[in-house]
Amino acid sequence: MLRKLLDSPWPYFAGAALLLVLAIASQFRIAGPTRPKGSVEEIAALRERKDLNVVFLVVDTLRADRLGIYGYPRPTSPEIDALASTGIVFRRVYSQSSWTKTSMASLWTGTYPARNGVLRYDHALPDEAVLPAEILRNAGFRTAGIWRNGWVAPNFGFHQGFEFYLNPKPGRSRAQLQRSHPSPDSLSGTDEDLADSALAFLESYGRERFFLYLHYMDLHQYVFDDTAPDLGNAYSDAYDKSIRWIDRLIGALVTELGERGLLDHTLIVIASDHGEAFREHGFEGHARDLHSEVAEVPFVIVLPFQLQPGIVVQERVANADVWPTLLDLLGLPPLPGADGKSLMPLVEHAAGITAEAPAELVARPIYSQLDQLWGSPQKKPDPLVGVTVGDLRFFLPLERPERVTLFDSSTDPRELNDLHAQRAEDVARLRKLADGYVGNTESPWGKAPNKVDIDEMRLNQLRALGYIVK
Repeated sequence: MLRKLLDSPWPYFAGAALLLVLAIASQFRIAGPTRPKGSVEEIAALRERKDLNVVFLVVDTLRADRLGIYGYPRPTSPEIDALASTGIVFRRVYSQSSWTKTSMASLWTGTYPARNGVLRYDHALPDEAVLPAEILRNAGFRTAGIWRNGWVAPNFGFHQGFEFYLNPKPGRSRAQLQRSHPSPDSLSGTDEDLADSALAFLESYGRERFFLYLHYMDLHQYVFDDTAPDLGNAYSDAYDKSIRWIDRLIGALVTELGERGLLDHTLIVIASDHGEAFREHGFEGHARDLHSEVAEVPFVIVLPFQLQPGIVVQERVANADVWPTLLDLLGLPPLPGADGKSLMPLVEHAAGITAEAPAELVARPIYSQLDQLWGSPQKKPDPLVGVTVGDLRFFLPLERPERVTLFDSSTDPRELNDLHAQRAEDVARLRKLADGYVGNTESPWGKAPNKVDIDEMRLNQLRALGYIVK
């Protein structure tokens, strides 16, 4: 039913008109209708509620340090900042890769890349993998995913558990594409198409309990509209203006939820798959290394009530922790065999409910991985492994193990001063952790990733994202 609805042009026209009105209105207010005020004691009670919806927003390529709530001085994110200021903000979140498919496989399954095995261009999650949408659907949620990034397409296994998993048709675009890509093709449409489809879903299913996943792509493509602040003309400036555009779209969605009376029984979650580099380590973009500019991402939980003040979790956590946390918050079964942990004990500590943060969450290593030749099937893998423990970040290229690097983020947050030659004991300790991580390849579902054939049309669609897939 939803597919027919979204394939029809009428919901797009009606939704686009409504979205335009809301977007214009968003210039004069912050985050739309307000949620009722609540207290930290009410967080635990959310597990017992049977009326909570989940709106899960993944903003592709969003680095945390470009949002106001994470300390950025430019006016990129007033809507997100207003929501986050009365919710839960995790300050130091590391993605499990700087390439979408590997990162999203870890985010959805709560497992590290070495265990889920989704590392190369033709890898896909097997049917045996259990994803959050399956758990939510079994719990009675209507489940819909709306995406524009081909690396999370159904043929890669990310559709599991969704009743509706849709790549929206391009409608009438009003945004300006600001960055060219190495492909002669370009990604069609904008995130307005995504937003229009979300409105159509809410119109049809907003009266039932639902889980709605939206995967925004305009930031990946450096798209922004003509109301963006004048922040300059460099790639980095276009990126900031694109964040402001996505921020307005999120504000319009929140307004729609409020006008439908849904804000007081909906969790809104804001996350990302990876960040973006601006020559901090010699290149622009992502999917080339695992440094902080491509690894640190936002994780914000907007509760169905406002906290005054909001909760800020300072400890380092992983994207693999996102869904273990959300399922715990909802009182639902956990992901089987997950490496990620529920962060609710850290939330309770940050809220002052408990005196100490659990040592098993504070002292644990956080892992990331990238096959640096993921898009070259004729070449053997070239894996890079990252280990983060406390302030130390250690990188081990498995094919060139002598080229390890070590950084101390407490004194060198941009990771420019390699300390591996001066801190041999730390290198030995972290190398041992990396070796243990690489050796743990047993998947929780007992099956290696599928390998899928990708025809030339799909390859061209993926190349349109700006990646070089040979």
